[in-house]
Amino acid sequence: MASAELRDELDCSICLSLYTDPVSLRCGHFFCRSCIVSALDAQEAAGVYSCPDCRAEYPERPALEKNRKLRNIVEHFSSTQPEMEETRIFCTYCDSPAPAVRTCLQCEASFCEKHLSRHSKSSEHTLVEPNVTVEGRKCPTHKEVLKYYCPIDKACICVSCWAAGDHNGHDVEPLNVAFEKKKEEMKSVFEKMKSKREEAEKKVQNLKDHAIEEQEKSAGLAGRVALLFTDLREKLDDLEKTIQGEISRQKDQVSLSVSEMVKQVELHMNKITKDINHLKGLYNITDPVNFLQRGNTGDISDWSCDVISDVRDGPCVDEGLVSQILHRGLENFAKNIIDLKMKRKFPEIKKSDILLDIDTVNNNIIISQDLRSASYSAILQDGPDDPKRFNSSQVLSSRSFSSGRHYWEVDVSRAERWIIGVAGESLERKVVGDESYIGFNKKSWGLWMYNNLNVSHNKIHKELVSNSPVRVVGVYLDYEAGRLSFYQMGDPIRHLHTFTTSFSEPLYAAFCVYENATIRNIK
Repeated sequence: MASAELRDELDCSICLSLYTDPVSLRCGHFFCRSCIVSALDAQEAAGVYSCPDCRAEYPERPALEKNRKLRNIVEHFSSTQPEMEETRIFCTYCDSPAPAVRTCLQCEASFCEKHLSRHSKSSEHTLVEPNVTVEGRKCPTHKEVLKYYCPIDKACICVSCWAAGDHNGHDVEPLNVAFEKKKEEMKSVFEKMKSKREEAEKKVQNLKDHAIEEQEKSAGLAGRVALLFTDLREKLDDLEKTIQGEISRQKDQVSLSVSEMVKQVELHMNKITKDINHLKGLYNITDPVNFLQRGNTGDISDWSCDVISDVRDGPCVDEGLVSQILHRGLENFAKNIIDLKMKRKFPEIKKSDILLDIDTVNNNIIISQDLRSASYSAILQDGPDDPKRFNSSQVLSSRSFSSGRHYWEVDVSRAERWIIGVAGESLERKVVGDESYIGFNKKSWGLWMYNNLNVSHNKIHKELVSNSPVRVVGVYLDYEAGRLSFYQMGDPIRHLHTFTTSFSEPLYAAFCVYENATIRNIK
């Protein structure tokens, strides 16, 4: 690397001179210790600290880290490049170099404290911070000191520019006045930005707090579910043990009974065998007298075996009794499920009975006799001109909700296009166009199908992804919590979307029906 390039790398970006006692911030940028200390001191009043190079911000005054290696490099470079002394601003009139404290733009000279006291106090002589060059402080056209600021052209100008130049007639301001005014404007902008940043920080913290609350809620919910299923498994295990015990008892009883019967049959079989052997001995006698005398011991039927019961008449496992125990146990288990759900804080949410309000129905919609189905009709119905009736093909429920939790299900399997949701009592009914449609205004929230599945509120639409056709939709409303959720009912049930807001008026279940379509509330 050339010495000039290396010199650029070793210059402090604040004083533009070789590093003196170099230190670094956490962002990795280096500065002279005195330079960065002065910069941080100036930032202290604003309460925000930042790196002069990359503008990385620090909530607290950043620590300064020494860099001995860089200091050694600077010292070595200085010793090997004597001709390249640090660029300092020295007094123009001192014989030996003395640091300058001010530079006069008129004189184009710099002064130490001693020579500054002798300098002209005339207003023509403008004193500024020590500067090597004053060209940037003079008008490039008239070579005069810049003394005014033109707000129209946003430029610093000299007297000649204002009197006879391009800025003639412009309403200009003295530099110091413009400087203070700009600083006030900047301060105002800074305060606004600071306020916005604080607001953003608060939102971030609120979101983090919300995430923690939801994590804790999730952990609590998971724990309650685990305990519920532990209780259910224990009761199922108890029922299984009861049934298995009964089967085992019957098995042992059958085994014992069969063993006793086997013994009886074997004893009887031994008697028959003995009688058979006796008969064989008689049969082998050849003397008629002896045979008749010995064989006349009874009727031959006495030697025949007793009638033995068929195996089907033997003991067996009573499957009917087992079935009775099983079904009765399952019935008791089903009853216990409700108690267990209440114990673990899982109250059953029953379906709300949603009936349609014929006073709100559009004349292109036919309502079923049970007030649960709505079908589109090309033939206009002759409903009276009720102020509650919709001009668009919509209908509301007869019941409103202003508190509590409510759940209902809607069968949309016979409709290709539909909108379902909730609407406020003050929803405009007579608007021509889509402004009264569910989800297309501030008073309603809707889930709708038109080629794709979407949710809407106040004309802000969001497309949803569904991997299977939506046939039945579950709608859950928690009025106090300000939550409206939609679910795709099936196996498994799938969450589609949840609106979170603050409800301020009674809400009605709302439905929009299109051509060749029927939707129905499921009881």
